Amino acid sequence: MLKIAIIGGGYVGLVSAACFAEFGVSVMVAETDPARLDRLRRGEIPIYEPGLDPLVERNRAAGRLGFTGRIEEAIAGAEAVFIAVGTPSRRGGGHADLSYVFAAAEQVLAALDHPTVLVTKSTVPVGTGRRLAALAAARRPDLAIDVASNPEFLREGSAIGDFMRPDRVVVGAETERAREVLRALYRPLNLIETPILITGLETAELIKYAANAFLAMKVTFINEMADLCEAVGADVHGVARGMGLDRRIGAKFLHPGPGFGGSCFPKDTLALARIAQDARAPSRLTEAVVAVNDARKAGLGRRVLDAAGGSVRGMRVAVLGLAFKPETDDMRDSPAIPLIEALADDGADIIAYDPAAMAAAKPLLPAAVRYAETAEAAIEGAAVLVAVTEWNEFRALAPAWLAARMQGRLIVDLRNIFDPAAIRAAGFVYHGVGRGSVSQLAANPEFEQDFEQDREFSDG
Repeated sequence: MLKIAIIGGGYVGLVSAACFAEFGVSVMVAETDPARLDRLRRGEIPIYEPGLDPLVERNRAAGRLGFTGRIEEAIAGAEAVFIAVGTPSRRGGGHADLSYVFAAAEQVLAALDHPTVLVTKSTVPVGTGRRLAALAAARRPDLAIDVASNPEFLREGSAIGDFMRPDRVVVGAETERAREVLRALYRPLNLIETPILITGLETAELIKYAANAFLAMKVTFINEMADLCEAVGADVHGVARGMGLDRRIGAKFLHPGPGFGGSCFPKDTLALARIAQDARAPSRLTEAVVAVNDARKAGLGRRVLDAAGGSVRGMRVAVLGLAFKPETDDMRDSPAIPLIEALADDGADIIAYDPAAMAAAKPLLPAAVRYAETAEAAIEGAAVLVAVTEWNEFRALAPAWLAARMQGRLIVDLRNIFDPAAIRAAGFVYHGVGRGSVSQLAANPEFEQDFEQDREFSDG
Protein backbone atom coordinates (compact mmCIF):
# COMPACT_ATOMS: atom_id res chain seq x y z
CA MET A 1 0.00 0.00 0.00
CA LEU A 2 1.32 3.41 -0.95
CA LYS A 3 1.86 5.74 1.99
CA ILE A 4 1.73 9.52 1.81
CA ALA A 5 1.66 12.47 4.19
CA ILE A 6 -0.34 15.64 3.79
CA ILE A 7 0.81 18.74 5.64
CA GLY A 8 -2.26 20.82 6.48
CA GLY A 9 -5.73 19.65 7.45
CA GLY A 10 -7.60 22.56 5.89
CA TYR A 11 -10.00 22.42 2.96
CA VAL A 12 -7.61 21.18 0.27
CA GLY A 13 -5.60 18.96 2.59
CA LEU A 14 -8.59 17.26 4.20
CA VAL A 15 -10.50 16.66 0.97
CA SER A 16 -7.36 15.36 -0.78
CA ALA A 17 -6.47 13.12 2.16
CA ALA A 18 -9.94 11.55 2.32
CA CYS A 19 -10.05 10.98 -1.43
CA PHE A 20 -6.55 9.49 -1.64
CA ALA A 21 -7.50 7.18 1.24
CA GLU A 22 -10.61 6.16 -0.71
CA PHE A 23 -8.22 5.18 -3.53
CA GLY A 24 -6.62 2.71 -1.10
CA VAL A 25 -3.62 4.87 -0.13
CA SER A 26 -2.42 5.11 3.48
CA VAL A 27 -2.64 8.79 4.40
CA MET A 28 -1.46 10.63 7.49
CA VAL A 29 -2.43 14.29 7.88
CA ALA A 30 -0.27 16.65 9.92
CA GLU A 31 -2.28 19.51 11.45
CA THR A 32 -0.57 22.04 13.71
CA ASP A 33 -3.72 23.83 14.94
CA PRO A 34 -4.51 22.02 18.23
CA ALA A 35 -8.23 22.82 18.14
CA ARG A 36 -8.66 21.62 14.56
CA LEU A 37 -6.56 18.52 15.24
CA ASP A 38 -8.67 17.67 18.28
CA ARG A 39 -11.87 17.93 16.25
CA LEU A 40 -10.46 15.75 13.47
CA ARG A 41 -9.37 13.09 15.94
CA ARG A 42 -12.88 13.10 17.44
CA GLY A 43 -14.32 12.54 13.99
CA GLU A 44 -15.67 16.08 13.62
CA ILE A 45 -15.23 17.74 10.24
CA PRO A 46 -14.31 21.43 10.69
CA ILE A 47 -15.47 22.48 7.21
CA TYR A 48 -18.76 22.26 5.37
CA GLU A 49 -18.45 20.07 2.28
CA PRO A 50 -21.23 17.71 1.14
CA GLY A 51 -20.22 14.07 1.43
CA LEU A 52 -16.95 14.67 3.28
CA ASP A 53 -18.08 13.49 6.73
CA PRO A 54 -18.89 9.88 5.75
CA LEU A 55 -15.83 9.68 3.48
CA VAL A 56 -13.51 10.65 6.33
CA GLU A 57 -15.24 8.35 8.81
CA ARG A 58 -15.16 5.36 6.46
CA ASN A 59 -11.45 5.68 5.81
CA ARG A 60 -10.58 6.38 9.44
CA ALA A 61 -12.43 3.21 10.40
CA ALA A 62 -10.57 1.27 7.72
CA GLY A 63 -7.22 2.48 9.07
CA ARG A 64 -6.22 4.27 5.88
CA LEU A 65 -6.59 7.83 7.21
CA GLY A 66 -5.08 9.30 10.36
CA PHE A 67 -4.32 12.66 11.95
CA THR A 68 -1.36 13.85 13.97
CA GLY A 69 0.17 17.02 15.30
CA ARG A 70 3.72 15.76 14.73
CA ILE A 71 5.42 16.19 11.36
CA GLU A 72 7.79 13.30 12.17
CA GLU A 73 4.91 10.89 12.67
CA ALA A 74 3.14 12.03 9.52
CA ILE A 75 6.08 11.65 7.16
CA ALA A 76 7.52 8.41 8.54
CA GLY A 77 7.90 6.08 5.56
CA ALA A 78 5.92 8.37 3.24
CA GLU A 79 6.71 7.98 -0.45
CA ALA A 80 5.30 11.45 -1.08
CA VAL A 81 4.73 14.45 1.18
CA PHE A 82 2.09 16.93 0.02
CA ILE A 83 2.17 20.52 1.21
CA ALA A 84 -1.45 21.73 1.40
CA VAL A 85 -1.28 24.87 3.51
CA GLY A 86 -2.79 28.27 2.83
CA THR A 87 -1.33 30.82 0.42
CA PRO A 88 -3.37 33.95 1.21
CA SER A 89 -2.82 37.29 -0.46
CA ARG A 90 -0.19 39.43 1.20
CA ARG A 91 -1.50 42.70 2.49
CA GLY A 92 -0.74 45.71 0.40
CA GLY A 93 0.19 44.02 -2.85
CA GLY A 94 -1.76 40.90 -3.66
CA HIS A 95 1.24 38.61 -3.99
CA ALA A 96 0.69 35.13 -2.58
CA ASP A 97 2.03 34.73 0.95
CA LEU A 98 4.32 31.69 0.85
CA SER A 99 5.41 31.83 4.48
CA TYR A 100 3.25 28.82 5.42
CA VAL A 101 4.54 26.80 2.46
CA PHE A 102 8.19 27.35 3.28
CA ALA A 103 7.65 26.89 7.02
CA ALA A 104 6.05 23.51 6.29
CA ALA A 105 8.87 22.60 3.89
CA GLU A 106 11.51 23.48 6.48
CA GLN A 107 9.84 21.26 9.08
CA VAL A 108 9.52 18.37 6.64
CA LEU A 109 13.13 18.63 5.50
CA ALA A 110 14.38 18.75 9.09
CA ALA A 111 12.43 15.61 10.02
CA LEU A 112 12.98 13.47 6.92
CA ASP A 113 15.07 10.33 7.27
CA HIS A 114 14.46 8.79 3.84
CA PRO A 115 14.19 9.84 0.18
CA THR A 116 10.76 11.10 -0.85
CA VAL A 117 8.85 13.28 -3.29
CA LEU A 118 7.90 16.71 -1.94
CA VAL A 119 4.72 17.87 -3.68
CA THR A 120 3.06 21.29 -3.61
CA LYS A 121 -0.73 20.91 -3.54
CA SER A 122 -1.16 24.52 -2.46
CA THR A 123 -1.64 27.13 -5.16
CA VAL A 124 1.80 28.71 -5.47
CA PRO A 125 3.36 31.30 -7.80
CA VAL A 126 5.51 30.26 -10.71
CA GLY A 127 9.01 29.46 -9.51
CA THR A 128 8.02 28.14 -6.08
CA GLY A 129 8.84 24.54 -6.97
CA ARG A 130 12.28 25.57 -8.18
CA ARG A 131 12.89 27.42 -4.92
CA LEU A 132 11.76 24.38 -2.91
CA ALA A 133 14.12 22.15 -4.88
CA ALA A 134 17.01 24.49 -4.09
CA LEU A 135 15.98 24.55 -0.43
CA ALA A 136 15.86 20.75 -0.29
CA ALA A 137 19.29 20.45 -1.88
CA ALA A 138 20.72 22.95 0.60
CA ARG A 139 19.09 21.58 3.73
CA ARG A 140 19.35 17.85 2.99
CA PRO A 141 22.18 17.08 0.58
CA ASP A 142 22.29 13.64 2.17
CA LEU A 143 18.85 12.65 0.80
CA ALA A 144 17.39 12.33 -2.68
CA ILE A 145 14.36 14.63 -2.50
CA ASP A 146 12.39 15.22 -5.67
CA VAL A 147 10.07 18.21 -5.91
CA ALA A 148 6.78 18.14 -7.86
CA SER A 149 3.72 20.31 -8.39
CA ASN A 150 0.21 18.85 -8.31
CA PRO A 151 -2.26 21.75 -8.27
CA GLU A 152 -5.83 21.14 -7.14
CA PHE A 153 -8.94 22.06 -9.11
CA LEU A 154 -11.59 21.56 -6.43
CA ARG A 155 -14.82 23.53 -6.39
CA GLU A 156 -16.28 24.10 -2.96
CA GLY A 157 -19.56 22.26 -2.72
CA SER A 158 -18.55 19.57 -5.21
CA ALA A 159 -14.93 18.91 -4.23
CA ILE A 160 -15.22 15.14 -3.76
CA GLY A 161 -16.69 14.63 -7.22
CA ASP A 162 -14.01 16.91 -8.65
CA PHE A 163 -11.26 14.82 -7.06
CA MET A 164 -12.77 11.45 -7.94
CA ARG A 165 -13.89 12.37 -11.47
CA PRO A 166 -11.60 15.20 -12.56
CA ASP A 167 -11.39 16.73 -16.01
CA ARG A 168 -7.62 16.23 -15.76
CA VAL A 169 -4.79 15.74 -13.31
CA VAL A 170 -1.85 18.11 -13.68
CA VAL A 171 1.58 16.93 -12.54
CA GLY A 172 4.67 19.10 -12.74
CA ALA A 173 7.61 16.74 -12.32
CA GLU A 174 11.07 16.57 -13.84
CA THR A 175 12.41 13.27 -12.46
CA GLU A 176 11.25 9.80 -13.32
CA ARG A 177 10.75 8.88 -9.66
CA ALA A 178 8.43 11.84 -9.05
CA ARG A 179 6.43 11.04 -12.17
CA GLU A 180 6.11 7.37 -11.22
CA VAL A 181 4.99 8.07 -7.64
CA LEU A 182 2.30 10.50 -8.75
CA ARG A 183 1.13 8.23 -11.57
CA ALA A 184 0.79 5.42 -9.03
CA LEU A 185 -1.23 7.61 -6.66
CA TYR A 186 -3.68 8.54 -9.42
CA ARG A 187 -3.77 5.06 -11.03
CA PRO A 188 -7.40 4.43 -9.95
CA LEU A 189 -8.41 7.25 -12.32
CA ASN A 190 -7.16 5.16 -15.25
CA LEU A 191 -10.46 3.27 -15.02
CA ILE A 192 -12.30 6.39 -16.15
CA GLU A 193 -9.51 7.38 -18.55
CA THR A 194 -8.76 10.66 -16.82
CA PRO A 195 -6.05 12.58 -18.69
CA ILE A 196 -2.88 12.99 -16.62
CA LEU A 197 -0.89 15.91 -17.95
CA ILE A 198 2.82 15.72 -17.13
CA THR A 199 4.63 19.05 -17.41
CA GLY A 200 7.55 20.95 -15.98
CA LEU A 201 7.28 22.66 -12.62
CA GLU A 202 6.66 26.18 -13.89
CA THR A 203 4.03 25.04 -16.39
CA ALA A 204 2.04 23.15 -13.76
CA GLU A 205 2.14 26.12 -11.39
CA LEU A 206 0.91 28.49 -14.09
CA ILE A 207 -1.88 26.17 -15.29
CA LYS A 208 -3.69 26.58 -11.98
CA TYR A 209 -3.59 30.38 -12.07
CA ALA A 210 -4.42 30.58 -15.76
CA ALA A 211 -7.44 28.28 -15.39
CA ASN A 212 -8.89 30.20 -12.46
CA ALA A 213 -8.28 33.57 -14.09
CA PHE A 214 -9.99 32.44 -17.30
CA LEU A 215 -13.07 31.19 -15.43
CA ALA A 216 -13.17 34.40 -13.40
CA MET A 217 -13.01 36.29 -16.67
CA LYS A 218 -16.10 34.45 -17.95
CA VAL A 219 -18.00 35.34 -14.78
CA THR A 220 -16.93 38.98 -15.04
CA PHE A 221 -17.74 39.21 -18.74
CA ILE A 222 -21.31 37.96 -18.33
CA ASN A 223 -21.78 40.36 -15.41
CA GLU A 224 -20.76 43.24 -17.66
CA MET A 225 -23.14 41.95 -20.33
CA ALA A 226 -25.86 41.86 -17.65
CA ASP A 227 -25.32 45.56 -17.00
CA LEU A 228 -25.53 46.24 -20.72
CA CYS A 229 -28.74 44.19 -20.95
CA GLU A 230 -30.31 46.31 -18.24
CA ALA A 231 -29.34 49.47 -20.12
CA VAL A 232 -30.69 48.40 -23.53
CA GLY A 233 -33.67 46.25 -22.53
CA ALA A 234 -32.17 42.83 -23.36
CA ASP A 235 -32.26 39.66 -21.24
CA VAL A 236 -28.88 38.33 -20.13
CA HIS A 237 -30.21 34.77 -19.91
CA GLY A 238 -30.91 34.80 -23.60
CA VAL A 239 -27.49 36.31 -24.26
CA ALA A 240 -25.78 33.68 -22.09
CA ARG A 241 -27.72 30.90 -23.75
CA GLY A 242 -26.87 32.15 -27.21
CA MET A 243 -23.20 32.38 -26.28
CA GLY A 244 -23.04 29.09 -24.43
CA LEU A 245 -24.44 27.06 -27.31
CA ASP A 246 -21.26 27.90 -29.18
CA ARG A 247 -19.04 24.94 -28.31
CA ARG A 248 -15.98 27.15 -28.46
CA ILE A 249 -17.39 29.15 -25.53
CA GLY A 250 -19.56 26.75 -23.50
CA ALA A 251 -22.37 27.55 -21.08
CA LYS A 252 -20.53 27.07 -17.80
CA PHE A 253 -19.68 30.13 -15.70
CA LEU A 254 -21.94 32.34 -17.82
CA HIS A 255 -24.30 33.01 -14.92
CA PRO A 256 -24.79 36.66 -13.95
CA GLY A 257 -24.69 37.65 -10.32
CA PRO A 258 -23.14 39.89 -7.69
CA GLY A 259 -19.52 39.04 -8.53
CA PHE A 260 -17.20 36.18 -7.64
CA GLY A 261 -15.80 35.45 -4.19
CA GLY A 262 -14.43 32.48 -2.30
CA SER A 263 -11.00 31.10 -1.59
CA CYS A 264 -9.67 30.89 -5.15
CA PHE A 265 -10.79 33.40 -7.75
CA PRO A 266 -10.15 36.64 -5.80
CA LYS A 267 -6.68 35.74 -4.54
CA ASP A 268 -5.59 33.82 -7.64
CA THR A 269 -6.55 36.52 -10.14
CA LEU A 270 -4.77 39.11 -8.02
CA ALA A 271 -1.72 36.87 -7.60
CA LEU A 272 -1.56 36.15 -11.35
CA ALA A 273 -1.68 39.87 -12.09
CA ARG A 274 1.24 40.41 -9.70
CA ILE A 275 3.21 37.44 -11.11
CA ALA A 276 2.79 38.83 -14.62
CA GLN A 277 3.82 42.34 -13.54
CA ASP A 278 6.92 41.02 -11.81
CA ALA A 279 7.82 39.06 -14.96
CA ARG A 280 7.39 42.23 -17.04
CA ALA A 281 4.68 40.52 -19.07
CA PRO A 282 1.60 42.23 -17.58
CA SER A 283 -1.79 40.55 -17.94
CA ARG A 284 -4.08 43.50 -18.59
CA LEU A 285 -7.14 41.28 -18.93
CA THR A 286 -6.53 39.74 -15.50
CA GLU A 287 -6.01 43.18 -13.99
CA ALA A 288 -9.30 44.32 -15.49
CA VAL A 289 -11.13 41.27 -14.11
CA VAL A 290 -9.91 42.10 -10.61
CA ALA A 291 -10.92 45.75 -10.90
CA VAL A 292 -14.34 45.09 -12.45
CA ASN A 293 -15.24 42.43 -9.90
CA ASP A 294 -14.18 44.60 -6.97
CA ALA A 295 -16.26 47.49 -8.31
CA ARG A 296 -19.27 45.23 -8.83
CA LYS A 297 -19.27 44.03 -5.24
CA ALA A 298 -18.69 47.53 -3.92
CA GLY A 299 -21.76 48.73 -5.84
CA LEU A 300 -24.21 46.11 -4.59
CA GLY A 301 -25.50 48.27 -1.75
CA ARG A 302 -26.22 51.14 -4.13
CA ARG A 303 -28.15 48.73 -6.37
CA VAL A 304 -30.47 47.85 -3.48
CA LEU A 305 -30.77 51.47 -2.29
CA ASP A 306 -31.68 52.65 -5.78
CA ALA A 307 -34.31 49.91 -6.05
CA ALA A 308 -35.76 51.09 -2.72
CA GLY A 309 -35.99 54.70 -3.86
CA GLY A 310 -32.68 55.89 -2.46
CA SER A 311 -32.70 54.63 1.13
CA VAL A 312 -33.60 51.64 3.31
CA ARG A 313 -33.32 53.51 6.60
CA GLY A 314 -35.62 51.94 9.17
CA MET A 315 -36.74 49.22 6.74
CA ARG A 316 -36.57 45.56 7.61
CA VAL A 317 -34.38 43.93 4.95
CA ALA A 318 -34.25 40.14 4.68
CA VAL A 319 -30.98 38.88 3.20
CA LEU A 320 -31.09 35.32 1.93
CA GLY A 321 -27.67 33.75 1.54
CA LEU A 322 -24.33 34.82 3.02
CA ALA A 323 -21.76 32.34 1.68
CA PHE A 324 -20.14 33.27 -1.62
CA LYS A 325 -21.89 30.30 -3.28
CA PRO A 326 -24.23 27.44 -2.34
CA GLU A 327 -23.11 24.20 -0.70
CA THR A 328 -20.37 25.86 1.34
CA ASP A 329 -19.96 27.92 4.49
CA ASP A 330 -17.08 29.91 2.99
CA MET A 331 -17.40 33.66 3.58
CA ARG A 332 -14.09 34.67 2.02
CA ASP A 333 -14.67 37.64 -0.28
CA SER A 334 -18.41 36.95 -0.24
CA PRO A 335 -20.47 39.62 -2.02
CA ALA A 336 -22.79 39.55 1.00
CA ILE A 337 -20.19 41.36 3.11
CA PRO A 338 -19.97 44.71 1.25
CA LEU A 339 -23.69 44.53 0.49
CA ILE A 340 -24.72 44.18 4.14
CA GLU A 341 -22.17 46.76 5.28
CA ALA A 342 -23.69 49.31 2.88
CA LEU A 343 -27.25 48.52 3.99
CA ALA A 344 -26.25 48.76 7.66
CA ASP A 345 -24.51 52.09 7.05
CA ASP A 346 -27.79 53.38 5.57
CA GLY A 347 -29.70 52.36 8.68
CA ALA A 348 -31.47 49.20 7.54
CA ASP A 349 -32.84 46.68 10.02
CA ILE A 350 -31.12 43.58 8.59
CA ILE A 351 -32.10 40.01 9.29
CA ALA A 352 -30.06 37.38 7.48
CA TYR A 353 -30.26 33.66 6.87
CA ASP A 354 -27.92 31.10 5.31
CA PRO A 355 -28.23 27.31 5.64
CA ALA A 356 -24.53 26.84 6.42
CA ALA A 357 -22.56 30.08 6.76
CA MET A 358 -24.09 32.07 9.62
CA ALA A 359 -21.48 31.05 12.20
CA ALA A 360 -18.69 32.02 9.82
CA ALA A 361 -20.48 35.23 8.84
CA LYS A 362 -21.08 36.70 12.29
CA PRO A 363 -17.49 37.88 12.96
CA LEU A 364 -17.37 39.52 9.51
CA LEU A 365 -20.66 41.42 9.48
CA PRO A 366 -21.87 44.48 11.43
CA ALA A 367 -22.93 43.71 14.99
CA ALA A 368 -26.43 45.05 14.36
CA VAL A 369 -27.25 42.28 11.88
CA ARG A 370 -29.73 39.74 13.24
CA TYR A 371 -29.88 36.12 12.15
CA ALA A 372 -32.93 33.95 11.55
CA GLU A 373 -33.14 30.21 12.07
CA THR A 374 -34.96 29.69 8.78
CA ALA A 375 -35.53 31.52 5.52
CA GLU A 376 -39.20 31.80 6.43
CA ALA A 377 -38.38 33.53 9.71
CA ALA A 378 -36.10 36.01 7.93
CA ILE A 379 -38.79 36.89 5.39
CA GLU A 380 -41.64 37.36 7.90
CA GLY A 381 -42.54 41.06 8.01
CA ALA A 382 -39.71 42.18 5.71
CA ALA A 383 -40.08 45.31 3.61
CA VAL A 384 -37.32 44.26 1.21
CA LEU A 385 -36.01 40.83 0.23
CA VAL A 386 -32.48 40.52 -1.18
CA ALA A 387 -31.38 37.15 -2.58
CA VAL A 388 -27.57 36.87 -2.51
CA THR A 389 -26.75 33.15 -2.67
CA GLU A 390 -28.65 30.67 -4.85
CA TRP A 391 -29.32 27.91 -2.33
CA ASN A 392 -31.91 25.52 -3.76
CA GLU A 393 -34.27 26.00 -0.83
CA PHE A 394 -34.71 29.66 -1.79
CA ARG A 395 -35.92 28.70 -5.26
CA ALA A 396 -38.89 26.92 -3.69
CA LEU A 397 -40.28 30.10 -2.09
CA ALA A 398 -43.61 30.66 -3.84
CA PRO A 399 -44.55 34.23 -4.85
CA ALA A 400 -47.98 34.00 -3.18
CA TRP A 401 -46.37 32.74 0.02
CA LEU A 402 -43.89 35.65 -0.05
CA ALA A 403 -46.70 38.15 -0.61
CA ALA A 404 -48.60 36.80 2.39
CA ARG A 405 -45.65 37.22 4.75
CA MET A 406 -43.75 40.29 3.62
CA GLN A 407 -44.92 43.75 4.58
CA GLY A 408 -43.21 45.37 1.61
CA ARG A 409 -43.25 44.48 -2.06
CA LEU A 410 -39.62 44.84 -3.18
CA ILE A 411 -37.42 41.92 -4.21
CA VAL A 412 -33.82 42.42 -5.34
CA ASP A 413 -32.71 39.12 -6.83
CA LEU A 414 -28.93 39.16 -7.28
CA ARG A 415 -28.84 35.55 -8.51
CA ASN A 416 -31.97 35.50 -10.72
CA ILE A 417 -33.45 32.59 -8.78
CA PHE A 418 -37.06 33.79 -9.06
CA ASP A 419 -39.38 33.84 -12.07
CA PRO A 420 -39.86 37.57 -12.78
CA ALA A 421 -43.30 37.16 -14.33
CA ALA A 422 -44.63 35.13 -11.39
CA ILE A 423 -43.09 37.49 -8.82
CA ARG A 424 -44.55 40.55 -10.51
CA ALA A 425 -47.93 38.86 -10.87
CA ALA A 426 -47.95 38.47 -7.07
CA GLY A 427 -47.69 42.25 -6.72
CA PHE A 428 -43.97 42.68 -6.21
CA VAL A 429 -41.53 45.16 -7.69
CA TYR A 430 -38.80 42.87 -8.98
CA HIS A 431 -35.17 43.74 -9.75
CA GLY A 432 -33.01 40.96 -11.16
CA VAL A 433 -29.58 41.03 -12.77
CA GLY A 434 -29.42 41.68 -16.49
CA ARG A 435 -33.14 41.32 -16.97
CA GLY A 436 -33.81 44.50 -18.88
CA SER A 437 -36.91 42.84 -20.23
CA VAL A 438 -38.47 39.42 -19.78
CA SER A 439 -38.21 38.30 -23.36
CA GLN A 440 -40.36 35.61 -24.90
CA LEU A 441 -37.34 33.33 -24.99
CA ALA A 442 -36.43 33.80 -21.32
CA ALA A 443 -40.05 33.38 -20.21
CA ASN A 444 -40.36 30.07 -22.08
CA PRO A 445 -40.46 27.21 -19.53
CA GLU A 446 -38.46 24.95 -21.84
CA PHE A 447 -35.70 27.58 -22.03
CA GLU A 448 -35.60 27.99 -18.26
CA GLN A 449 -35.38 24.22 -17.73
CA ASP A 450 -32.60 23.90 -20.30
CA PHE A 451 -30.66 26.77 -18.75
CA GLU A 452 -30.85 25.26 -15.29
CA GLN A 453 -29.53 21.95 -16.62
CA ASP A 454 -26.45 23.80 -17.88
CA ARG A 455 -25.96 25.67 -14.63
CA GLU A 456 -23.42 24.39 -12.14
CA PHE A 457 -22.09 25.70 -8.89
CA SER A 458 -18.91 27.62 -9.45
CA ASP A 459 -16.46 29.75 -7.57
CA GLY A 460 -18.32 32.68 -9.09
